[in-house]
Amino acid sequence: MNDITLFQNFDVKGGPELGRKNLPILQAALKAKGLDGFIVPHEDEYQNEYLPASTDRLQWVSGFTGSAGAGVVMQDSAAIFTDGRYTIQVQQQVDNTLFAYENLEGGGVAAWLRANVKKGQTIGFDPRLHSPAALSRLVSAIENAGGKAIALSPNPIDVAWTDRPPAPLTPIQIQPVALAGKSHGEKRAEIAEAIAYQNADCALITAPPSIAWLLNIRGGDVQCTPLPLSTAIIRKDGHVDFFVNAKKVSSEISQHLGNEVAIHKEEDLEDALKSLSGKTIIMDPDTASAWHFGTAENAGAKVKRAMDPVALPKAKKNSAELNGSAAAHRRDAVPLIQFLHWLDTDAQSGEYDEIDAATKLETLRHRNGGLKDLSFETISGAGANGALCHYRVSVATTLKLEKDSLFLVDSGGQYQDGTTDVTRTVPIGTPTDEMRDRFTRVLKGHIALATIRFPKGTTGPALDAFARAPLWAVGLDYDHGTGHGVGVFLGVHEGPQRISKAPNSVALEPGMIVSNEPGFYKAGEYGIRIENLQFVTEPQDIAGGERPMMGFETLTLAPIHKALIDTDLLTREEIHYVNEYHALVLREIGPKLDGEIFTWLEKACAPL
Repeated sequence: MNDITLFQNFDVKGGPELGRKNLPILQAALKAKGLDGFIVPHEDEYQNEYLPASTDRLQWVSGFTGSAGAGVVMQDSAAIFTDGRYTIQVQQQVDNTLFAYENLEGGGVAAWLRANVKKGQTIGFDPRLHSPAALSRLVSAIENAGGKAIALSPNPIDVAWTDRPPAPLTPIQIQPVALAGKSHGEKRAEIAEAIAYQNADCALITAPPSIAWLLNIRGGDVQCTPLPLSTAIIRKDGHVDFFVNAKKVSSEISQHLGNEVAIHKEEDLEDALKSLSGKTIIMDPDTASAWHFGTAENAGAKVKRAMDPVALPKAKKNSAELNGSAAAHRRDAVPLIQFLHWLDTDAQSGEYDEIDAATKLETLRHRNGGLKDLSFETISGAGANGALCHYRVSVATTLKLEKDSLFLVDSGGQYQDGTTDVTRTVPIGTPTDEMRDRFTRVLKGHIALATIRFPKGTTGPALDAFARAPLWAVGLDYDHGTGHGVGVFLGVHEGPQRISKAPNSVALEPGMIVSNEPGFYKAGEYGIRIENLQFVTEPQDIAGGERPMMGFETLTLAPIHKALIDTDLLTREEIHYVNEYHALVLREIGPKLDGEIFTWLEKACAPL
């Protein structure tokens, strides 16, 4: 394995020492400014899920490395907010003598501010890091408590962070039209038409994935997501002002972008927004910051709050994108099946740990070819660690794959033609009857969502309960969404569609890729999740029906471990589904394998 340079490492990230070192520095800075407190969101200026090291301010001040969180730092106290996914992680990474642990869910940060800010206190915030809606709730909470909210520039963390890593500066690459399906000229014309339809003059695009899709470019500024950090304004005639560090733009990229895409310095965005006085500009309140809104509105622009006009076209994959995604999944299936074979043979010895497993899988992906990056750091969870649904293995936490336990692996790769994300749960040794029961109920929910038919206009929350019903029937559930959107050589978590309990008004449409990943987690013992990616199919008539129905077609190709299936809990139709799915895996991927691994796959895919 030593000839491979891994994309991931297993160093201990974050941790309480960061908070012990940096919290007093920030508190001293607040005192010097005469501020009583400061709000620290996880988000950066681009609303990234995965942050460049240079913008992970919450980690700097607290030591917390999760993908969702927030902090409030007062002169003599602090609080950190996380959701249910990070209950254990935050206790491991954040010193509870410095930070009170609070919940993001329910009232979250706003409720805490309302209860804890004292009359006359001043609380600072960085308007570049908050959406206008989120900031409005925070400011209202502060003011209702009798305090005053103050916008700060520069961010006091940026001033105090003397050893801050440099901003990423990765060259931009072209995403070929053969994989994108449309030239960026065609895409710009489509978006321009949507802008004109809304009687607007232009749209501000602040989400880097939207810009990457729109201009058929990719980058490397963000770990696991091939993004060039940038901002753009697209006008109703299709012309684009592209605000990006020029050092990322080669002559080839300039030629690719052409005369209708003007390249500007990042710092020129403020003047560009101020120049829109009297114009109507579309801004997405979920992705653009309060600073963007304030700058444009204060300059006299009319801001129309609406969804990023690129978001839906990006989510509805065209045939080239779907074909590329299918090819990426077939490619990714080879190392994945090689890895599952290893888990079922060598790894049964109990000698290997979670790091060995994650390293083995990534190495196989590298050797198979075409891997540009991981789509996220591998979740390699043995035993009790498998119950942490967003677990990240490190040298401090790694466990052995012990006999008579479960191992959960959630992983994915970035390929130029597609992004993969797959979870499998494998027994090490002999599973208990309870494990098999829970696994089979998760499988029943997975099958229900894979085979569901639904009419036009159906949203993700309407489907979510189908995946949970077999668990609900016996008083069980899981605390994460059932499905998220996935990009094409873009983000592994992509909106605006999703399948979850949370409200979402975006209807599922043909071409949208979503995950199907019900699970079950028994704290301190084991975790179970089965995840495939699937895309929404075109509506079709059903014999005897009155309305055409859409459905899903599965992209992921890897066997589901039959030793964990209790066939007595499955219906005839569910058994048929498993057998047909395994026959597909064997038919598509079997010819790419040989020897012992092919023989193993034949057995793994044999009918129930």
